[in-house]
Amino acid sequence: MEILALRSCSITQAKIMGTIASISGALVVVFYKGPTIISASPESPSPSLLPLDSSQTNWIIGGLLLAAEYLLLSIWFIVQTQVMKSYPAELIVVFLYNLCGTIISAPVCLLAEGNLSAWRLRPDIALVAIIYSGFASSFSTVVHTWGLHLKGPVYVSNFKPLSIAIAAAMTVIFLGDALYLGSVIGAIILSIGFYAVIWAKAKEELKEEYCCGSLGSSSDGKTPLLDSYKGEGM
Repeated sequence: MEILALRSCSITQAKIMGTIASISGALVVVFYKGPTIISASPESPSPSLLPLDSSQTNWIIGGLLLAAEYLLLSIWFIVQTQVMKSYPAELIVVFLYNLCGTIISAPVCLLAEGNLSAWRLRPDIALVAIIYSGFASSFSTVVHTWGLHLKGPVYVSNFKPLSIAIAAAMTVIFLGDALYLGSVIGAIILSIGFYAVIWAKAKEELKEEYCCGSLGSSSDGKTPLLDSYKGEGM
């Protein structure tokens, strides 16, 4: 767990301010557009032409479900970090995680889609999408678990807001979407917060290594140089 010392520790203040800046930058990217810096290419679809079949109520329910998902994901990162301390085997933990997820989601999927013909696999783009989704999901879970084992939940969670800015940049580069001023401002704020948290975590690790080194040198039976000099003088 993270140690908070708001008044006496600049590292804690940097982590808190960096986290707030990262979340604020992500919100700016999502909710604020501003003037257009790079216009969209003619091939890219216009947002007004996209089909909107869902009602406003469904959008609200979807947003609440996504908020609940990321809240539970943050709790899962903390639990998974404690699991990795007791059982540091990333591949086995990820296998059991995916196995339990499959066992839980299988009855729900069958209830949601009762037509058995819809579950038939055919050699088309749908099969490629299923294979890619399974591989990408398993690989990302392994990377997240490995990062939790090495750095902890704060370090891994800090990359979540950064993915919004990366997605905005990728849509401009590969899909030809328009680049807005809000995306640039939000990405700058997000990057500042991201590097603030990374700096604070690096300083915290150096401090812990220094403290562990000091304790190790004093507990191995060796007397520090200054104390031995005082002992010889007496």
